[in-house]
Amino acid sequence: MFSTGSCSLLTPSSYKIKSNYSPSSLSSSRAICPETVPFDDSRRIIHVTDASKRRCECLNMYKELIPYKQAWEWQKSLVQRRYSLIEKEEDTSDIVIVLQHQSVYTLGTGSLEEHMNFDMDSAPFEVYRTERGGEVTYHGPGQIVVYPILSLRHHQMDLHWYLRSLEEVIIRTLSSSFSIKASRIEGLTGVWIGNEKIAAIGIRASRWVTYHGLAVNVTADLNPFKHIVPCGIKDKEVTSLKQLLYGPETDTSEVIDSTLIDMVYESLIREFSEVFQVSLDFKSVTDLNL
Repeated sequence: MFSTGSCSLLTPSSYKIKSNYSPSSLSSSRAICPETVPFDDSRRIIHVTDASKRRCECLNMYKELIPYKQAWEWQKSLVQRRYSLIEKEEDTSDIVIVLQHQSVYTLGTGSLEEHMNFDMDSAPFEVYRTERGGEVTYHGPGQIVVYPILSLRHHQMDLHWYLRSLEEVIIRTLSSSFSIKASRIEGLTGVWIGNEKIAAIGIRASRWVTYHGLAVNVTADLNPFKHIVPCGIKDKEVTSLKQLLYGPETDTSEVIDSTLIDMVYESLIREFSEVFQVSLDFKSVTDLNL
C-alpha cells in the first residue's frame, strides 16, 4: 500500500502559485472570458482519441456537485474492479473521474486534528478521514476535482513520477489557457503561484492502481480554508484562478464563473491525455455500472 499527497462523515474510526507572476501577465487572460461572451460549447473537447494510446474511460461530471462520500465509493468500487481485471490479465483501460464536490473537509491518513480550527462536534461541513496521503483540505463548489484510477504498471511504477505528472497537468493547464506560470515547491506536493497554493494533490496507490487525485481552485470560495491549516502548511496561503485574474474583492458574474470552469475543464482533460498519453473515452455513471 502506498499513500501520499498534500493532504467520510466521521465514524468511530474516521473523522472531512506566484512564481514569476505579475498582474500584467494576465491581461490577455482577462480578455478571453468577458462577461458578454459566454463559453462556446462547440470548442469543448468531446473526444480525445488516439488508437495508439492507452484507453482511459472518463466519467465527466465537472459541472455537477457530487457528495464526497458518493465519489469516494465510486472510486473504491472501480479500484476493486481494476484488481479483478489485473488478476485475469484483462486490464485494458484506465479511468478518470472529473467533478465538483459539495462543501466538505477531508483528512489524509496522517492528518492531525489540531490542523482544524473548529470543534469537531460543530464542524462547518461534513468531515471525512480517508486513506489518501496528506493532510486536511477543503473541497467545494468552484473547485474542479480529478480522480485518476490508473494502473501504473502501464505507465511508470513510480509514485514520485506520478505525483510530478499530476502537477505537470495543472502547470500546463494554467500556462496554456491563462498564461499563468505556476510552479512546484521543493519538498511539498501541489502547484503554487509564488507562496499561494492553487491546487492540492493527495493520492493512494495499492497494487500500483491509483485513486484519489487532484483539486484545482477555479472559482471556489476560499473562506472555508480559513477554518483549517490547508495541507498542514502554516506559512503559506491558498488562492484560486478567479482571485488571480480578478482580485480577491471582485464579485464576478455567473457567466464569468461558468466560463472559467469550462475553460479549466477543457484544458485539464487535454493536458491529462497528453501527460499520461491516454485516449479518453467518455462514459456515464450508467455505462460504468456505478
